[in-house]
Amino acid sequence: MSESRASFPLRPPPTKTSLKPSLAVTIPSVLAPVLAITILYRLEPFDPAPLPPPPPPPPPPPPWAMVRAGRVVGPEDVVYDTESGVIYVGCADGWVKRIKVSGSGRDFAVEDWVNIGRRLLGLALGRDDELLVCGSYKGLLKVSKRDGTVELLTDEAEGLKFNLTDGANVAIWDVLEGQPHGRFLSYDPTTKETRVLARDLYFPNGVLYQRRAKGTFDTFIDRLPGYPDNIRYDGEGHYWIALYSGNSMFNKLLLKYPFIRKGAVILERFDRRPVMDKNSGVFQVDLEGKPVVHYYDPQLSFISSGNKIGDYLYCGSLYYPYNRRLKLD
Repeated sequence: MSESRASFPLRPPPTKTSLKPSLAVTIPSVLAPVLAITILYRLEPFDPAPLPPPPPPPPPPPPWAMVRAGRVVGPEDVVYDTESGVIYVGCADGWVKRIKVSGSGRDFAVEDWVNIGRRLLGLALGRDDELLVCGSYKGLLKVSKRDGTVELLTDEAEGLKFNLTDGANVAIWDVLEGQPHGRFLSYDPTTKETRVLARDLYFPNGVLYQRRAKGTFDTFIDRLPGYPDNIRYDGEGHYWIALYSGNSMFNKLLLKYPFIRKGAVILERFDRRPVMDKNSGVFQVDLEGKPVVHYYDPQLSFISSGNKIGDYLYCGSLYYPYNRRLKLD
């Protein structure tokens, strides 16, 4: 009986290769660059001085409380009657509403006072126990605080009917178009005459009267941190300027490139324009136009008015179904 075995070629044993380079090579290769950098650093004549650290990040935005007592639709402007303690707001649905705040400031009561119809804009207290209302496509109106009677004061100047913005969409189109369609008007209740004081203005909005030299125009404040809306005086040496949107890269591009504004209008017609208006708030300045404080929130947009009432700042808006309130320090 024979036995057969397969024959396999013998392989040489594997050669052991060291994975660690020798210390004689490693140490010089590390020390040489370090030594070269040190020499270059010591020989460099540039001698920079210490710089202060960057400022700390701004504090978080203050809490903006919502005044939700009763439904107020797009309360564009807010005005306060100190005698009665009543806050008047003009709404997008044509209602002038009266808000009463409790002594603690925590409770609110809203009254549907007078319905004028269509969107209401600026409000002001008159001299004869009346509320002056700027109504879209209606003109300047007077509402008696005694019985709520509505009277039209004026709706045209120089034969041209007022064409006030009827709702937020038309206002946005006017802003995006960038054409000087605006006029600055005055109404004399004695003569019932309406005069054009200035024309060809770019979307004029809030107006306050201050005795200065007659017939002059100058810049009260420029380079605002946003786009202004209504302006209010608090009787304490300060103006409160509502900023419906803060400055942003998107808004800068809109101002610089007309074709982007045209595209935004097309999207607006189909209710598809992205909401890029943020950092809205209120800017406080002194009687000379010097900035005092800026209240804003990155999540806010379309704040249209700010009125200091007691220890609070009450704000209106074209869109929100409520007023916002900020506790002041």
